[in-house]
Amino acid sequence: MTSSPTRAQTWLDLPADTGFGLANLPYGVYSTPGTGPRTGVAIGDRVLDLAAATGDDVHATGTLNAFMARGPRSWTALRAQLTDWFTDPVHRGAIEPHLVPRGQVTMHLPIEVADYVDFYSSQHHAENLGRMFRPDSAALTPNWKHLPIGYHGRAGTVQVSGTSVVRPCGQRKAPTDDAPTFGPSQRLDIEAEVGFVVGVGSDLGTAVPVGRFTEHVFGVCLVNDWSARDLQSWEYVPLGPFLGKSFLTSVAPWVVPLAALEAARVTPPPRDVALLPYLDDSDQPWGLDIRMEIRLNGELISCPPFADMYWTPAQQLAHMTVNGASLRTGDLYASGTVSGPGEDQRGSFIELSWGGKEPLTLADGTTRTFLDDGDVVTITATAPGADGTRMAFGEVTGRIEPAR
Repeated sequence: MTSSPTRAQTWLDLPADTGFGLANLPYGVYSTPGTGPRTGVAIGDRVLDLAAATGDDVHATGTLNAFMARGPRSWTALRAQLTDWFTDPVHRGAIEPHLVPRGQVTMHLPIEVADYVDFYSSQHHAENLGRMFRPDSAALTPNWKHLPIGYHGRAGTVQVSGTSVVRPCGQRKAPTDDAPTFGPSQRLDIEAEVGFVVGVGSDLGTAVPVGRFTEHVFGVCLVNDWSARDLQSWEYVPLGPFLGKSFLTSVAPWVVPLAALEAARVTPPPRDVALLPYLDDSDQPWGLDIRMEIRLNGELISCPPFADMYWTPAQQLAHMTVNGASLRTGDLYASGTVSGPGEDQRGSFIELSWGGKEPLTLADGTTRTFLDDGDVVTITATAPGADGTRMAFGEVTGRIEPAR
């Protein structure tokens, strides 16, 4: 019988239910009325000003990129230093003056996004969409269990949580229409996802194997890949998502270090198709027990489980680079919609309303198939921490504004 994890003691007065405890220590970029954008670390209900606490200008650049580029040794050293500062009372006098209440800060995009790739790695999500759109064929396409499917998105429209979601316009054509029409999307949707932030790049022409995942990926954040399903369904043949996706992708302001997620690692679901060697992760699986929650206007509507994802972030990174594509500091890649087997575990409205045929009924009696103007969607998540607590990922939220 193993003993329960012991929580490290701290001189900080942390809220009992905080998801930002010593096991977490996520990084973000914030500003106050008196300071410009700089790197902070969330601890309880406060933020530590890293530029002031460390005296290192790398934390005053307004983005995590320069620090991330220093690599795993620097990441490990700073994490150890932070833990020491927060647990040894001898440091209280030096550190406490640099703690700012989280309620007084404005959060910014934590990274300068270099490239953005979005995957399609939930078998439940892929099968749901396959059953909707190809009812007379196999739910999964023939390649789905052989490789992590993905597409390259638009890095310039990745924005921090809280950015307004302006309803996109574009061409759409219903199956019964003779010709396409132009106008605001009528099937605006979400995709609840988990994102992975690349800290260290790679050389062009050199693949990154699954075993080197931790040498390149700095941390994890929540992602909402907003989707205009009517625009997407008309444009995506034969090259895939374009304007139906590129108008906005929202990310949470906090990046949880990959090192904080060791206790959350799990074995991914069984694979019933043999993997090619470059995708074989049997010796070092990187499934993650991240539990997500989706709220519409404050009401909990779904709880997708990331542990059910068929393809892991290590496999996604290996596949993304196996052709020799290089990584850059600040690359962001997302998991694709996270969905579980239950109806209350679906990570998109197209699934929750089954393509619009089964409207979702809310507590106030109203219904939704897709999103209305004025709707606010918030995605949160937690994962087990090394000290037996649950770590939070902050939230990614967005309010739907009318088309312009």
